[in-house]
Amino acid sequence: MARRTAVSLFSLCGAAAGSVAMALLAPAALAQNFPITSTQRATAQQVAEAGVPLSELAPDAPDSYTVKRGDTLWAISGLFLRSPWRWPELWGMNIQQVRNPHLIYPGQHLVLEKVDGRARLRLAQPSSATPLETVRLSPRARVEPLANLALPTLQPHLLEPFLAEPLVVDEGTLERAPRIVAAPDTRVLITKGDRAYARGLPQTPLVEGASRAADAYRVFRSATPLRDPVTRAILGYEAQYLGRAELVRGETQETVRTASGEVQTLPVPASLEIVSAREEMRIGDRLVPEPPRELVNYVPRAPEKPVEGAAVLSMYGNAVGLAGQNQIVSINKGRADGLEAGHVLAILKEGRRIVDRPAEGERQTIKLPDERNGLLMVFRTFDKVSYALVLQSTEGVKVGDRLVQPR
Repeated sequence: MARRTAVSLFSLCGAAAGSVAMALLAPAALAQNFPITSTQRATAQQVAEAGVPLSELAPDAPDSYTVKRGDTLWAISGLFLRSPWRWPELWGMNIQQVRNPHLIYPGQHLVLEKVDGRARLRLAQPSSATPLETVRLSPRARVEPLANLALPTLQPHLLEPFLAEPLVVDEGTLERAPRIVAAPDTRVLITKGDRAYARGLPQTPLVEGASRAADAYRVFRSATPLRDPVTRAILGYEAQYLGRAELVRGETQETVRTASGEVQTLPVPASLEIVSAREEMRIGDRLVPEPPRELVNYVPRAPEKPVEGAAVLSMYGNAVGLAGQNQIVSINKGRADGLEAGHVLAILKEGRRIVDRPAEGERQTIKLPDERNGLLMVFRTFDKVSYALVLQSTEGVKVGDRLVQPR
């Protein structure tokens, strides 16, 4: 028995991409229910009726293309269109044959037709040299993670580490969080496999939860303020991610007798096991409960409304002064400003100021126009801050670079 393997053109299952449990929950049903906005559907319908102007095609758009494993939505969109985020046009070009844009197959052959100044994309039967990929099923249970079935929006490994690590909090949040108070023996640094001891505030002690998931924590260090490069206002505090810990035993109290015979009741801190470590931990680091896993759907698209005053806040981790392609940056706009995961913004490089000499003996300072320096895609949003992946960059991206709606 052979089964044709479906892949998803517009889905990326974020932190849960490798979850076997999610793979067992009817992956085909999940893929079919990823949201498509009414605006995206209307655009696709319009393009399906009229086609796409030839001017909107990429200069080197191929006449045909065969979908293969390892492809991404961004790569395929960019192959045919000048603006990869304009995926409704790509969908609309073949909407009559691909009713569900979330399900295409490795081996499907896309053919670009150009008639009367318009272009449409249709499906063609692959040649005998490129048969549709099949998966042979043996009479046993076969478990595959969703990441192996779906054609993702972008390469998953670029985003997955950052879906859990960055944390933007308001002032005082970490100060109210439980803190590590001791390491095993007299050790100063703590790492994976070590035992650590922690305490919460008197009114919120660190105790065991009702489930194992409730006893999982992330470990963070002191937060760095994120200042708006334009207004200089503090938009939030970025906490430094160190690793993960699991609660083994909650806080208690113990009655002891001193050398003088006096009886005292002393607090006993909670015990935790460090299950992963990005950096070594130490006394004073803070614990934040592990948030629930989420299925994230990234559909690259331009924001529906103009984004005013958007700019790059920082490079993630503050390790470098410039960010390049496939690196992470924070920006000074978030959910409160209407940003959503999948929004694509253009990066502008500020024009240089030069001295012009319009006439003999005259000098005038002028500013050259701002030029586009690349694209980035928002993938995680907080209230006033978001994290974005640099998709394209002709030069390094730096703090203060302006962000605008792409054209």
